[in-house]
Amino acid sequence: MSIVNAKEIMIPASEQGYSVGAFNITNIIQMGAVVEAAVEKKAPLIIQTSVTPSQFLGRDVLVAVYRTLAEAAPIPICLHLDHCTDLDYAKKCADAGYTNIMIDASKQDFEENIRQTREVADYCHSIGDISVEGELGTVSGVEDQVKVTEDEAALANPEQAIEFVERSGVDIFAPAIGTAHGVYKTANPKIHFDRMEAINQLLNGEKVRVPVVVHGGTGIPEDMVRKLVKVGGAKFNVSTELKYTLIDTTYNYISGNREQYNPGKIDVAVKDATRAVVGKWIDLLGAAGKA
Repeated sequence: MSIVNAKEIMIPASEQGYSVGAFNITNIIQMGAVVEAAVEKKAPLIIQTSVTPSQFLGRDVLVAVYRTLAEAAPIPICLHLDHCTDLDYAKKCADAGYTNIMIDASKQDFEENIRQTREVADYCHSIGDISVEGELGTVSGVEDQVKVTEDEAALANPEQAIEFVERSGVDIFAPAIGTAHGVYKTANPKIHFDRMEAINQLLNGEKVRVPVVVHGGTGIPEDMVRKLVKVGGAKFNVSTELKYTLIDTTYNYISGNREQYNPGKIDVAVKDATRAVVGKWIDLLGAAGKA
């Protein structure tokens, strides 16, 4: 039960009106903290790694740790590769044991986006129970060192979204709706809830077929988070807040304990702080008790 793909835990989320937290981690300490928080909250979980941490730590290492943690946990857990633009690397992560792959060809033209996404979807479906996420439109901000300016960002067209999903063969779908990677610089982000709702209704109105993803979760006001879940966001990505938590906690601990040279104490501080942040998000997304 514990090792799952993203689609199988997102379908009940979409049906029941909550969202599965998808947390980007950059090291093993964070991975352990994310799992502990989800177990404590009895919530389904998606662990995410961007391409750079996956390559740095090693995809086989990450999969081995994921499987060890997931097999011991009483909740369903997915390991997701986030925003991969390299088809070959996406396939290698599928081979290694990632259970959900996002191939992000959203900066390509429509036909090339479909072609690349279809290639990865067909490959993942042929080798195992691996779900695939695709994106239409582009989300502004910085993710995995890839910058998309606001001028380059483009919103997903609802009718085009249906064609993309049907022709690409994706299992879950990430439409660009005005959210952004990184930290919002305004208290009122221009998020197109109506567009999200329209896409979700077209895809899943009669029966949940292809659950919908929200990218760029950090910094969105809580009322907007709840509204995004209400209009169909069944997977909610949180990345930047965990990075800030890691770096700020490390800095604060070292600043306050300059005479100590015990790395384990830094790890404990980071793990505790990360677990608290993840628990807060799980409650906000309505996923507590849903495992």
